[in-house]
Amino acid sequence: MTGHLRLGVNIDHVATIRNARGGDHPDPVKAALAAAEAGADGITAHLREDRRHIRDEDISALMARLEIPLNLEMAATEEMLEIALRHRPHAACLVPEKREERTTEGGLDAAGQDNHLRPFVARLAEANIRVSLFIEPDARQIEAAIRLKAPVVEFHTGRYAHLEGEARAAELRRIADAAALAAKNGIEPHAGHGLNFDNVVPVAAIPQIRELNIGHFLVGEALFIGLDASVRRMRALMGEAR
Repeated sequence: MTGHLRLGVNIDHVATIRNARGGDHPDPVKAALAAAEAGADGITAHLREDRRHIRDEDISALMARLEIPLNLEMAATEEMLEIALRHRPHAACLVPEKREERTTEGGLDAAGQDNHLRPFVARLAEANIRVSLFIEPDARQIEAAIRLKAPVVEFHTGRYAHLEGEARAAELRRIADAAALAAKNGIEPHAGHGLNFDNVVPVAAIPQIRELNIGHFLVGEALFIGLDASVRRMRALMGEAR
């Protein structure tokens, strides 16, 4: 299974910079539109419980102005479910969330929380929102996604990104095996977290993976080369991998 590998650009950290000073600059919606112009296939935004970067009004503005799909990252809480059902984004990715973490530190324990997650997956699906579970590349978690009838899983690639040498190669094999297992069971595999120009190609080359979600690196690199060039370079590397 090859073909076009979609790039979702996460704009959370444009909002982080804005919120450091208050006000409305830089505008994450403007960044989302620029990313779309540069070749992004979708935009990802994580509305956290503490609103540390993306705010409610950002989601409203993104839904009003985007012409490419919005993927709303959200914790499995009643508050976030209500927001998702109100806005009806193209997709919703259920992620673990701890207030004290700086960024999402690992995958959702879908296997240990399937009773909690089941009604969230069902209600999002009923609203025609494509549900994704952000999980570790692990057979037990994929089996939970199958039980939950989640159409998509997104594999946490943070561990791969931080390893080196043979340990990284072993983690890459784990991701590839997980992608094959998901696809064999009718689940669309995505991947993201910690990906950059130097490490993206091996992940992008895994044939079953259909989408990569990348944010922090692209926003950081935009300080040096601009967001347009940052997104175009990532898009080109992903294309070369295929």
